[in-house]
Amino acid sequence: MRVAVTGGGGFLGSHLCEALLRRGDSVVCLDDFSTGDPDNIAPLLSHPGFAFQHADVSVSADGAGRVDAVAHLASPASPPDYLRRPLETLRVGSRGTENALRLALRHNARFVLASTSEIYGDPLVHPQEEAYWGNVNSIGPRSVYDEAKRYAEAVSAAYRRTHGLNVGIARIFNTYGPRMRPHDGRVVSSFITQALTGEPLTIYGDGKQTRSFCYVDDLVRGLLALLDSSEMGPFNLGNPVERTVTELAEAVLAMTGSRSEVKHHPLPVDDPVRRRPVITRAQEVLGWQPEIDITEGLRRTVAYFAARPDRLGASAAAIRGGQDETVPLTAVTGATTAAQTIPGPAAETAGVTPTTAGPSGSGG
Repeated sequence: MRVAVTGGGGFLGSHLCEALLRRGDSVVCLDDFSTGDPDNIAPLLSHPGFAFQHADVSVSADGAGRVDAVAHLASPASPPDYLRRPLETLRVGSRGTENALRLALRHNARFVLASTSEIYGDPLVHPQEEAYWGNVNSIGPRSVYDEAKRYAEAVSAAYRRTHGLNVGIARIFNTYGPRMRPHDGRVVSSFITQALTGEPLTIYGDGKQTRSFCYVDDLVRGLLALLDSSEMGPFNLGNPVERTVTELAEAVLAMTGSRSEVKHHPLPVDDPVRRRPVITRAQEVLGWQPEIDITEGLRRTVAYFAARPDRLGASAAAIRGGQDETVPLTAVTGATTAAQTIPGPAAETAGVTPTTAGPSGSGG
């Protein structure tokens, strides 16, 4: 099977590309590295089943060639990214999704949308099952991501009803693991970066808000199960074990042996207070459930971050003082920017013409 993965250079996308290759599929990865990282896919460039296309899918996905399946993961996915790129986030959720759908339709391919738990907004129902319609502020600062994904779900479902396209929708809950960017502003990466650099761990609000943390390998298994099915869903994919943010901070401090203190900051606007998926549908229909507990997942993630001290040091300033979302990404020395591409010989091997990237994002 030949699979197009949009946002394949991102955290989650690169893991999906790797898993597809490992099981014998071929992959065409489309990304512009606006939030992804060329290093994520550099080891894959020599694989005979892997092809890379530097592309802004908000403009076009036409260069992917013949495909049997499309996994649409392209989008900024962390709050600092989508708050810094609001129009680009809306664009990739709307035009980018439509371009990816048209690619699948041309080749009668399976289409899987990486949606998000954020479509539930700040939920009034707990835990969240797929039948819940959500509680989203459509004009709030987070709406650029929430509503982009809600539209992406709507247009994907419309393509299934109108054109008979083989569509599947995954609603992804908090996922963590190796290849997260230390400066991406997500709670796991921020806590680990702060703990390893001796910075205070920043907790928004009182720390009693909850999240459910799923290790990336488990999440990718869920995406593969959905890709291989003909089910639409939507399916919640996440770990149903609920933890407070304070509990996560304590676990990171214990895992790293850090003496960092904890500092509290005001809770951001529309930040969900409780988040936990009901995964019964995924268990019964896809035969999927997470297997890696948070102790093992954090151990692997901490080891990945600790092996890259140069990136930790460069990123610490960007998340200091409450992970200030006004700090520009370009202020982080060594951080990936939209202008970066697969460098030098690797670009030639991948058939890439280095260009300035357009306004798309990388999933994960």
